[in-house]
Amino acid sequence: MAAPATEQDRVNIPEWSVSELSAALKRTVEDAYGYVRVRGEISGYRGPHSSGHCYFSLKDEGARIDAVIWKGVFGRIRFKPEEGLEVIATGRLTTYPGKSSYQIVIDRLEPAGVGALMALLEERKKKLAAEGLFDEARKQLLPWLPDVIGVVTSPTGAVIRDILHRLADRFPRHVIVWPVRVQGEGSAEEVAAAIRGFNELPNRGELRGAIPRPDLLIVARGGGSIEDLWSFNEEIVVRAAADSMIPLISAVGHETDVTLIDFVADRRAPTPTAAAEMAVPVRSELIARIDGLARRALACWSRAQEHRRTELRAAARALPSADALLAIPRQRLDACADRLPRALRANAQVHHTAFSRIAARLTPQLLRVQVERRRARFAAAAGLLAASLRHNAEAQRTRIARARERVETLMERGQRALLTLIDRRADRLERAGQLLAALSYHGVLARGFALVRGPERQPLRTAAAVAAGMRLDIEFQDGHVGATAETGATGRREPIAAQRPRPRRRTGGSEGQGSLF
Repeated sequence: MAAPATEQDRVNIPEWSVSELSAALKRTVEDAYGYVRVRGEISGYRGPHSSGHCYFSLKDEGARIDAVIWKGVFGRIRFKPEEGLEVIATGRLTTYPGKSSYQIVIDRLEPAGVGALMALLEERKKKLAAEGLFDEARKQLLPWLPDVIGVVTSPTGAVIRDILHRLADRFPRHVIVWPVRVQGEGSAEEVAAAIRGFNELPNRGELRGAIPRPDLLIVARGGGSIEDLWSFNEEIVVRAAADSMIPLISAVGHETDVTLIDFVADRRAPTPTAAAEMAVPVRSELIARIDGLARRALACWSRAQEHRRTELRAAARALPSADALLAIPRQRLDACADRLPRALRANAQVHHTAFSRIAARLTPQLLRVQVERRRARFAAAAGLLAASLRHNAEAQRTRIARARERVETLMERGQRALLTLIDRRADRLERAGQLLAALSYHGVLARGFALVRGPERQPLRTAAAVAAGMRLDIEFQDGHVGATAETGATGRREPIAAQRPRPRRRTGGSEGQGSLF
């Protein structure tokens, strides 16, 4: 047993920096362990980080270790981490100097046994069932006789041969195979892409020469272990099958194998061969059934025709002959023909009597009296009409005379108002002209002043604005004179004290309005 270190021994221990010590520990851990396989339960998983890396922990009953999956590895691993899942992680053991902790960098992740897979499958099944993906109301009816059948399976397995052979035996149909991997890494993505690809094909007749869109889909795979069939339990495959607008039959594994795609598919077949039997009916049976129906229809038609023929014969025997049917109508016609001449003579006699009675009342004297009465009434009406016309004409002449007088009065008033307005406007114009003459600078020029302008014809108000050699324009009352300044401003003139203007005395005008001049 080594003796305890003395104080002098502790002083002689070499010094390490924190980075050096962390690097030494990192090398020791990586050299001593390298790649390891660790079994534990995933804890603290919250999905990929914004950088794409995944950080969580692996724990058991007595310990806990940090774990990390880099972004590139996370996209390649088959089983994605989930909270509470017991897994076996394979990776390198290393340290993280930033926290003085050790961690495992995972390169491969797999469930810890069938029990873990079943637990994961049950949990995923509950999640998808809660979303309503397994409801019977979502399922579609299969077409009775599809023209095109799409098959999603491996092109090299026995499954596609069994399906094609069974379809050829029952009812040959056009089959389109979308080749995919049915197990292993990336198989779930290929199956989901195949289902969505079939749904995105154009309908028949939209694009000439394009691949026809199937009327029915079959997703098939042979039997195997739960690990082999796990691709059909992936969420991406289940959601693709649920979103399919084409009716879908799932034929994954044998009859005892159950995957999540079976719950979301429109029909589940126990085997791929059974899926082919569900897809199409038996052609020979259909032909035999059609022949039987045709024979039954022909026999039924023959019996109906014979029955109608019998009824027609019975009805013909029960009908009377043509002579018996026409005997009574002929007798009635003969009787009417005998009575017709007498009826015509009697009718003419009745009308002649009525005419004679009316003609006796219509004498020439009576007609002359009626005419004279109408003439008298017409003459009286004509007199009344003439008197009314004369009275109306007189009233209209009176109204016209009154209107003419009113118009003449209004014209006189308008002329007087127009003359008054013109006089007022002339007075205002004269006063404005006088005010303009008083305020114009020409009046100032007339008193002996001059207006000095610069080269750009702008008025110069101060001597400081005049520079030596500047061209000036001086305006007098009677014209302009050009000049040149010899010198600039030489001094400042004291301003003359402003005198307070004496108030003017009003000399006339109305009160409140003084003279402008």
